[in-house]
Amino acid sequence: MTLPVAVDAMGTDRGPAEMVAGARQAAEEHGIEVVLVGQPDVLAGFDTGGLEIVAASEVVEMADDPVGGIRRKRDSSVVRSAELVRDGRACAMFSAGNTGAAVASATLRMGRISGVARPAIATTLPVPGRGYPNILLDSGGNAECFAPWLVQWAQMGSVYAAARFDLEAPRVGLISIGEEPSKGTALVKETHALLAAPGPVEAAGGRFIGNVEGRDALTDTVDVMVTDGFTGNVVLKTLEGATKVLVTAFLGVLGSSDEARKASEVLVPALLPLYEEMDVDTYGGAMLLGVDGVCIIGHGKSTPKAVVNALRLAAAMVETDLVGGLRKVIASSAG
Repeated sequence: MTLPVAVDAMGTDRGPAEMVAGARQAAEEHGIEVVLVGQPDVLAGFDTGGLEIVAASEVVEMADDPVGGIRRKRDSSVVRSAELVRDGRACAMFSAGNTGAAVASATLRMGRISGVARPAIATTLPVPGRGYPNILLDSGGNAECFAPWLVQWAQMGSVYAAARFDLEAPRVGLISIGEEPSKGTALVKETHALLAAPGPVEAAGGRFIGNVEGRDALTDTVDVMVTDGFTGNVVLKTLEGATKVLVTAFLGVLGSSDEARKASEVLVPALLPLYEEMDVDTYGGAMLLGVDGVCIIGHGKSTPKAVVNALRLAAAMVETDLVGGLRKVIASSAG
């Protein structure tokens, strides 16, 4: 029997309605087994399409301290979702609530893959016209890091890129302030030396191409970008903010005159495929790599479209046994 994906239906910015709608759509249109986790009296107010509901009486809110929140709220939806995976009652979990709580719940309840120092959040960054995005990790899970952690993330990112996008020898780059190995912080220099040595990245099926810079984030020069969680989160939020500003400015120009509005009748339909490629909802969510199970973290404003794509990703990564592939690479590196 196929195990369902556990969906944390609570704690998002948009409320349970979007989560329920997306979960129902994934089940009806894509045949994905889903179980909703949350407060039954709240979820009863929505059309769940007959999806099973696993009761969780509490919710970790966005403003809650992540670790403190899951310790105080042991019957919360995010904790129960991780426990369903741990107990073999679900094949994967998806949460679009408090990111820190999702990371902590998955790490503490599902556990880490043996040998993994710290799990990392692997976020996709769109590359216009290429057909698949770049992967950035860590994008916010670990603000302060050590070089061996980044080496493991380079390995896990290589395995993930190959499994998700069917890439041979994914190109792995280390984010720095220059391409030269001598540039960057002490952490970057130490990590570069470890990654440049023969062995670690190649053992994971990847290929280290050296340092890359922020300008490479949305280009075809790299497939996997590795950095500490502080820098990764700054890169991610900067790109999100810049994209929003540019789209708003572009739309403003299109409505600024009769000529521009007339031109928009041609331009807008032509740009829709590009918009679809750049839309974060197209990619569903970020994979938490290093925990002993499939965990996908969505953004707090996830729409039903994002939920559907996150659940499709979860099902695909279970089908390809991503976690099994990560276990093999980490174990072989440790040996």
